[in-house]
Amino acid sequence: MMPRALWCVGPERAEIRTAAEGKGVALRALYSGISRGTERLVFQGRVPEAEWGHMRAPFQEGDFPFPVKYGYSMVAQVEEGPGAGRAVFALFPHQTDFRLPDTAFLPLPEGLPPERAVLAANMETALNVLWDSGAAAGDRVAVVGAGVVGALIAWLCARLPGGEVTLVDREPSRADLATALGCAFALPEAAPAECDVVIHASASEAGLATALSLAAQEATVVEASWHGTGLVAAPLGGAFHRKRLRLVSSQVGSIPPTHAPRWTYRRRLAKALELLRDPVLEALISGESAFDDLPRDYAGILAAPGTLCHRIRYTEKD
Repeated sequence: MMPRALWCVGPERAEIRTAAEGKGVALRALYSGISRGTERLVFQGRVPEAEWGHMRAPFQEGDFPFPVKYGYSMVAQVEEGPGAGRAVFALFPHQTDFRLPDTAFLPLPEGLPPERAVLAANMETALNVLWDSGAAAGDRVAVVGAGVVGALIAWLCARLPGGEVTLVDREPSRADLATALGCAFALPEAAPAECDVVIHASASEAGLATALSLAAQEATVVEASWHGTGLVAAPLGGAFHRKRLRLVSSQVGSIPPTHAPRWTYRRRLAKALELLRDPVLEALISGESAFDDLPRDYAGILAAPGTLCHRIRYTEKD
């Protein structure tokens, strides 16, 4: 049988279609994770034409805007060779089975359940954002936007010795998540000011304005969101210049210059998988769907504001 994959075939329309098997080691999908922010932009056809080449996912089929097979958080089982039966992670779209070169996937570290490993791509992004931010021990840090990436960034920052980390979101129910991750929580209007580092991860104009307002003199504000074709007004007058703030973009496609001489993409992904062994991160899995139900469920998953990481299951439940 031909492999089957989820394809975005038009604005807010998804179908299961056959897909290329590829070449290399045979792998069978166990779980994949929906990266809500980026996949929603793809699903809506909001990837800017100028970025079509840059935004291609590894092993993507089709071309933007449609039809396109997109995704990059796959946990699979090796089906042949000396590693048969081993669970691995790959940057691969939502697809039932496929083949990859052995350099294109990593075995899961001991102690990491396959169900949680779907967070690896998000953790890799969060780690890159932390490096771009320059956050250090003792810093007062605010993370604006409690989606998966924002929550993982806050979790990483909370492990800096002496750090004071606040997760900021307009949804009060995110307070329990912040507590589980070892952070303080605040609504935007009550967020702490005079922060050494502020990270914006809400993908909203209001969130960016909040992030800029929380920064202390000569602080760094990191824009971790991707807005697609959207235009965002940023309040760059007034205090922005007086405080001499630094507004820095962060994108996982490049390793920051501070780390590039020593870190490869493979090393970064391996570290992301290692970090996911903490069971507290189960709190970021907000739901699960069977692969065959995706044409029906995908739009609702991407639209629901409460969605964190939604997991796709490729095997029957026990």
